[in-house]
Formats: sequence, C-alpha cells, structure tokens
Amino acid sequence: MGGTAAPRTLAEALRARGDEGLAALLRARPDLLVPVPSDLTQLATRAGTRASVVRALERLDRFTLQTAEALAVAPDPAPYPVLLGLMAGDEGDAEVVAALPRAVGTLREQALLWGDDDRLRLVRTAREVLAPSPQHPSPTGLGPTVAEATAGMSPTRLQEIIATAGLPTTHDPVSAVAALTDLFTDRERMGALLDTAPVEALGVLDRLVWGPPYGEVTPNPAPPVRWLRDRGLLLPATARTVVLPREAALHLRAGRAHRVPEPVPPAVTPAREYRPQVVDSTAAGQAYTALATIEELAKEWNEGGPAVLRAGGMSVRDLKRTAVALDVTEQVAAFWLEVAYAAGLVAPDGEADERYAPTPAFDEWLALPAAERWARLAGAWLAATRTPGLVGSQDAKGRTLAALGPDLDRGAAPEVRRRVLTLLAGLPAGASPDPETLLARLRWERPLRDGRGAGQAGADLRARLASWTLTEAELLGVTGRGALSAHGRALLPGAPAPGTDHPVDGHAPEAHGHTTSAHGHAADPHGHGHAQDAHGHAQDQPRRATVPGPAVPAPEAYNGRRPAHAATATHAGAAALLAPLLPEPVDHVLLQADLTAVAPGPLKRPLADMLAVVADVESKGGATVYRFTPASVRRALDAGQAAADLHAFLAAHSRTPVPQPLAYLIDDVARKHGHLRVGAASAYVRCDDDAVLGEILADKRSASLRLRRLAPTVLAAQADPATLLEGLRSMGFAPAAESAEGDVLITRAHTYRTPARTAPAPVPEGPPEPDATLLGAAVKAIRAGDLASTVVRKQEPAGRAAGDGEPPRTSAAETLATVQAAAMTGSAVWIGYVNAEGAASQRVIAPVRVEGGFVTAYDHTADEVRTYPLHRITGVAELADDPT
Repeated sequence: MGGTAAPRTLAEALRARGDEGLAALLRARPDLLVPVPSDLTQLATRAGTRASVVRALERLDRFTLQTAEALAVAPDPAPYPVLLGLMAGDEGDAEVVAALPRAVGTLREQALLWGDDDRLRLVRTAREVLAPSPQHPSPTGLGPTVAEATAGMSPTRLQEIIATAGLPTTHDPVSAVAALTDLFTDRERMGALLDTAPVEALGVLDRLVWGPPYGEVTPNPAPPVRWLRDRGLLLPATARTVVLPREAALHLRAGRAHRVPEPVPPAVTPAREYRPQVVDSTAAGQAYTALATIEELAKEWNEGGPAVLRAGGMSVRDLKRTAVALDVTEQVAAFWLEVAYAAGLVAPDGEADERYAPTPAFDEWLALPAAERWARLAGAWLAATRTPGLVGSQDAKGRTLAALGPDLDRGAAPEVRRRVLTLLAGLPAGASPDPETLLARLRWERPLRDGRGAGQAGADLRARLASWTLTEAELLGVTGRGALSAHGRALLPGAPAPGTDHPVDGHAPEAHGHTTSAHGHAADPHGHGHAQDAHGHAQDQPRRATVPGPAVPAPEAYNGRRPAHAATATHAGAAALLAPLLPEPVDHVLLQADLTAVAPGPLKRPLADMLAVVADVESKGGATVYRFTPASVRRALDAGQAAADLHAFLAAHSRTPVPQPLAYLIDDVARKHGHLRVGAASAYVRCDDDAVLGEILADKRSASLRLRRLAPTVLAAQADPATLLEGLRSMGFAPAAESAEGDVLITRAHTYRTPARTAPAPVPEGPPEPDATLLGAAVKAIRAGDLASTVVRKQEPAGRAAGDGEPPRTSAAETLATVQAAAMTGSAVWIGYVNAEGAASQRVIAPVRVEGGFVTAYDHTADEVRTYPLHRITGVAELADDPT
C-alpha cells in the first residue's frame, strides 16, 4: 500500500484507491451505482451484499473464478505464495504462474478481494458462496478442513486418532486438531504415513481425492476404510458418511486446488477459409436479400397485418401464413419479424381490434439508400434483447412463446452476439469458426452462466444464443459463408485485427499485451507468438485451416451496450463498406412474349412500385420475373390507370418492344373494365347492355349473389358491394365500383400505417455500463460523502469518539454562532442536515454568508454553492483540518 498501514477492512482498502481505481470498480460492477453510495463505507457494504457478489462472480472468466474458488478454501487471510501453491501445485505451472497476477488484479479491482499480497482476503460473502459444504459442493472437489470436520468430536476420539497416526497425545482438543492438521500439511511426514497404508486404502483415497470428498460407510467398515478412519484420513461427516479432510486431499493432489487449472482460454480455431472478397460478396448478396425480405413483409401487411393475440404476439397460424408469403421456414420468418420489430418498422396499431402493420418509420427507412437501410437493421439486431430463437419453445409455466410476443427478452443476448462477432473478427480474414471451439471459448469466459436457461430446463442459454447468432448473422449478411465480412467487422468498434483473437474491451488488463503481477513486475501470461495470416491466394473453395490464431483472456466485464452517437458512426462506416458491393438499381425490364417481364437487377423505387401493381411476382433470385395476368391488369385499372397509361409505362421502361400478346391483354381487359357498375343499395349491378345482365342471371355461379332484375339495365343483389365485385370477377367479368353519385371509384393499393411508434427498448440484465461523465460525478460524490463521514472534529460530546461518523447535535444558538464564526474566518465546518423529505445527511460546508435564517456556503460534498435553512441543520462541529 505504498508504505501506509495495511487496510483492516474493505472500506479502508477502497479509501486507499485512486479515483481511477474507484471508477474501474463502478464500471465493472454498475449495480453498485444504483443509487450512488453516500460514502466509501456504504460502497463497501453494498459491494459485499450477496446479490451483488453473485452478479460479479457470474461475470468472471474460468481462471479468475478458479482463483476465487482457491481463495475460498485457503486460510483467511492467505499470503500470495499460498494462493500460488493452490493454483500451480508443488511442481509449479508456468502458465498458471504467469496468469495468476491478472486474476488477482481482476478480483481486487472488482472488490471481491482486498488486502496486501501477504494478507489476501476474499470478501466474506464470496467465501460463503464459493466455500465447500455438504449442500453446495465446491468445484474444487475439496471437503471441510480438519478443524471443521472434527467440530463436535469427543476429545477421547481425537486422542485415539492422533495416537494411531503416530503423534503424541495432547491435553486438549484444540492442540490435538492442530497436531493432526500439521501432520497432513507436512509433505514429508504425510508421505511417510501413506507409505504404510494398505494398497486398498490408497484406492479409496484415489476415488475421493478429486471429489466429491464424501463416501458412505457401513457400521462395520472394511479394513482399508477402518485403517483410514483410525488415522483421521477419513473423518465422520454423519452417522453413515465419512469425508476426506481438505489438508489430506491437498497433499494427495500435490497442492492443487483444481484438477485442471485453465489459465489460458481455449482458442477459436478456423474450420474453413475463403478469400475475403468471396466472403464480402456473399454477405452483400444476403444483405440485399434481407432488405428485400423486410420490404416483402411490409407489403404483405400494407392493408393491415395479422391480429395481435390477447396475450400479445402472433398466432401460430399467422406465423405460418407469413412464412409462406416470405417463402421461408417459420423459424426464419420469426427472425425477420423480430428484426423488423426491433428496428421499429412494424408494430401493433393500438386499435380496439389490434393488428400489426408497418409504422411511419418504415416509409422513412424505405427512402434511405440500401446500405444505410441494412446498417439500421444490423444495428437493431445487435442491440436487441429480444431473442427470435425462443419462438415456439415453452416458458417455465409451459406456455408457448409467440413471435412478437412477451417474454422473449434475454438480457444476455446483445453481449453474446457482440462477443461472438468479436471472436470471429479475431480469426484470419475470410475464416469461418469451428462452432465447438467457439462455444468452448464462451464457456471459459462466463462459466457460472452455463445452464441458466431462463425457463428452458437443462439448457445452456448462452450456448444457444451463440448458435443462433451464427445463423442470424448469416441471414442478415453480417457474415458470408460463416466468416465475418468487412462491413460486419465495421459494426464492432475496436474489433481486433484479423488473426489476433483479442478482446474488444479496451479497459481489460489483458488488452494491453502485458499484465502487472501482484508483486509489481510485468508478466506475460501467454507466451505465444504472433498469429499466422491467412494466405492471400486462398481459393474460393473451402480448405481446412491448421493454424489457429493465439488466444488471450477475454474481457472481465462487457455488456455489449454503446452510446447512441458511437452506434450512429459505426452504422455509417458499415454502410460505406457495404454500398459498393450492392447491385445498382436498374430503370428497365425485359418484356417477353409469354406475358412476363424480367428485371435484370433491383428496380428503382417508382418502377418497382408500379410494376408490383400491374404484374405479379412469379419468381425471385438474381433476376425477378413478373407475370402479367388479367387480374393484375385489372388491378392497375382499378388503381386509376388507363390503358394508354399502361402502354406508355411499359414502352418507356422496357429494353425490348412491348409484345403483341401483352398489348392485346391490356386492351382486352380495359375494354371490359367498368362495363358493369356495382354500387350500394345493399348492392346493385347496372349495365347499358341488358343482354350482359341476362347472361349473369342465367349463370348458375351467380346463385349465391341472389340477384334480381329491377330494370332492364339494373340488377339488385343481397350481397355487399365487395362480395358482389369479387363474385362477378370470378365469373370472368370486369366490373367497376361506383359511388353514390355514379362516379367510378378508384381503388388504390392501401398503405395502412400504425400511429408513430418507437422501437422496443432493450431489456438489459442489470444497470447499463456508466459513461465517463457519470463515473466522474459518482466518484466525486462518494469522495465528498466519505470526507463528511470520516472528517475529524475538534470537539466531541462526552462519550463520543472523533470521526465516528455520527452527525453532530447542537442547539440552535450554538449552530448559529458556529456558522457565523466560520463565515467570518472562511473555515469549513461539519453539519448534520435534514432535507424537506426528512432524509438526514452529513456535509462539509464552508459558510460564505449567514442572514435571514439561511446560510449560504460552498458544499464540499456536492462541489457547489448551496443555501441551507438554519432550522434544518441538526448540529455543527468544527474540523480539525480544513479540507480546503
């Protein structure tokens, strides 16, 4: 501690930190900031609560967690050499020796560990969580100590054990336990004792040494078990259970607390490698498909989408219908629905009969360049906590989770997505990962989160999130052929260079290529060389990769959330890289004699919109094929187009002459269009040619319309106008709707939109990571509050110690006199204050003016000038040392 006295508490250890050290703690454990602690004592108390400690332990990597588990079974306090022995064993492990300082530094930074190297102390709550017990075995596989296992044992039995073990008898149980402990921790004497053990007894120890340390025995145990029990190598845990004491197990393990320490994370190895250009072009093609799919979804819902279930979300039937319309599987359809919802492009309309529909933001999005539209989708997907992969599964109550419904938020999703892409960024350019090694790396980085399936029994949510990320990134065009694209890499600010496999978290100790050991010297925890670059002449066909990039420890705390301005700049960079790879929109089609039109690429917006009205999409792919039918031409006429307009439109946008069959089709449909008029009586049909009406009456297909002639040129129907129109069209006629005034009604394509809606906000697991401004303000407030609570006063009432943290109590006259004197001398005082809500606090102030029942002073706690009513000051005391 730089020559100062060793800290006696966690609060004192935090008090000895600099502002950067406190900021690092609050950044790594943002839950400690809610609300901002009043002083360092409160911060230390909050850092030791069970909920906060468990949350911090869950964010440790495997080796740092193993270090904490070793400290939980070590003496308290434990010198650094003792911890090193537990981690590296008697033989020593170079990788463990090199990595241990980083792990200790991480635990100390996160206030899970405090004290100097000669007195390392795991916080009490962490020790309780990680220490072994019969109900909660430790991952170390160690059992209780000799002292814990013999608690309650009769003194006579203790003396029998130490006598059988060859030790001299003692006069009390405490010394007997100490003698047995010394025997088990003495390598030489313990080795001599085990040399005399029967082979069968050593076999029993082999079964218990790595855990679990408990075994059942019969009332009359076998001779090997009796030999071990008589010498204290097995101690009774219950009437039928014995346990291998911790000290004996550590001797048998050569001092190791863990069977397999994992100081270095497993490397993510490439499975295939492609030329980066192939990856980028493949990803760009899929990005274009993603945009087309979202547009197709909105087009399907232009007149109002599926109904919203009473419990929220879409029905299974509507999801299947949407999947058919998009020509994808139901799971993929759920993904596109959730992406559009996360981007704010679709939402419920909020009506009494609530339905899904595109939002006004969709029209704004549609007006953007294609690359920017894609960047918006990718950014929304990265930040969303909603998890499409859960659609169709069941929650803890057995209810099926619906697309766009509730209970799909998983706070870990953004972190896992960003971490998966970051690991892909560390592979050689153009390399796709081996999924198993990727999952192994994620399990190493967050071991305590394995198996927490958020309602999915026995499932590993993080592993499933990682698998879904790989699939979804490919669908969205972030990756191509499984490898991260250049525009996908641009979505990750600070991503490692290809082939480095570095973490993205810039403030992690390991991100700088070296660590500082607990003894103050630098140590290289890895000892690996540089990664080999991908060959620039790699073929388009996949090939097996044999040399993975080096691995370094992952960030200790990273939640995947970034400021909005950083995200905007990131989206612009990704869009700039993607734009040259997307096909340029074309302004023409190729008309063919079979009544089809071929679009040789993506069409410009006005052309695409008009062609979608006058023709139907027959097939999609590299070139979209449209087919002209009587129904599609009639749809264009219903939308207000005349035959001459359609001829002019096709002639202007076709690189080939308008085929004669298509011209005949348009003219034929136009000639019949509007010959019949349908209006609302209930409904009626009128036509100047009474022979046509007679033909309709004679057709058996008109029976369901229940028509009757009112006049030679008018038929009445008991069906509504829409049904009547549809029925006549199914009979081959081309009726037109008319208004009450007799004018033809033009039916244009509907573009129903919801009211303005905001995109759903992500639901994080905990408080967001604080920014630099908040951290600076919080550290300043905590420092000031700590000054007020620990400052030394000149005078104290009888029976109170200086600096005990209790606010002063003085009479009104004493308070007034003291603050007036302080204002005159310019000195600071310590006050107790109760605000208008009745909340009591203590502050250090420097009074400037006292008048009218108020004192105006510079408040060191708030770092600003404030005015306080004198009647709310409960007491005042002078300071021994002026903080200014």
